[in-house]
Amino acid sequence: MSGALVSVYETVTRSIIDELEKGAVPWVKPWKTGIGASPRNAVSQRAYRGVNILLLWGTAIEHGYTNPAWLSFTQARALNAHVRKGEHGTRIVYASSMTKVDSSADGRETEKQVRFLKWYSVFNVEQTQGLPEHLYEHPPERPIAQSLSNVDGFIRRIGATVCHGGDQAYYRPEGDVIMLPLASHFESPSTYYATSLHEHAHWSGHPTRLDRDLSGRFGSRAYGAEELVAELAAAFLCAALEIPGELRHAGYIQSWLELLAHDKKAIFTAASAASRAADYLRHLGEHGEWIRGYEEVDRMSDLATDSSPAT
Repeated sequence: MSGALVSVYETVTRSIIDELEKGAVPWVKPWKTGIGASPRNAVSQRAYRGVNILLLWGTAIEHGYTNPAWLSFTQARALNAHVRKGEHGTRIVYASSMTKVDSSADGRETEKQVRFLKWYSVFNVEQTQGLPEHLYEHPPERPIAQSLSNVDGFIRRIGATVCHGGDQAYYRPEGDVIMLPLASHFESPSTYYATSLHEHAHWSGHPTRLDRDLSGRFGSRAYGAEELVAELAAAFLCAALEIPGELRHAGYIQSWLELLAHDKKAIFTAASAASRAADYLRHLGEHGEWIRGYEEVDRMSDLATDSSPAT
């Protein structure tokens, strides 16, 4: 593995570990500070995916950016705008490829495509001057009552079997059922729905759906990895549906720290799987059915990245 690639993995993983060690969970904090909208490219309007969401949320938290729109230096310049002097970009990653030629002992040459990760920098629109006015406009805030009503319909359209009762929330693969306490037993409606989305994320991994089996990838740490996937997927959905996010299992932070310390690709794999789970549930929740043939943005194996830099 090249030094540059190791640097990408280690740099991103280290930034997530640093946040977790402080007791901050970077995929929950944004909507507690009002800046949790799903990040998107200001020009293409394409939503960022996977680990890039976490990187952009982290910068938004640190600097207090409230606009979810980002763009590259080149994109700003193409619009006759500029990044303000002294501003620093946020490094995110994308998948690229190169052709490698291998020579065999008999002198024959074969070509193969090698995929790898690269950095590129983007800036929040609040770091720029001179962009068209509409790019500085914040998305209108939806009243929380409307968001809660919308998420209720969203979850119903997914069509999972949900049973209410008891005092624990969990997904039971045997019987393919989600168990939830009564909504009245939660601190707030948003807590109930965030918990429900977490369990629906687990439900998405059933063999008849996304068939998400992490045991081959993570071995004995597969359970903690699956919980991380569900946490991230629920966070992505909470942001998209504009409801406050909640940390479903605070006790898992230590297991996530151990997972990330052991495996520098873990956060990439988990964020990628979470994006796929969120995509799957969004298509069900918005359309009432899975859109056959849908594929996510081109990705590097199981590493969630943008397929090319925004230029």
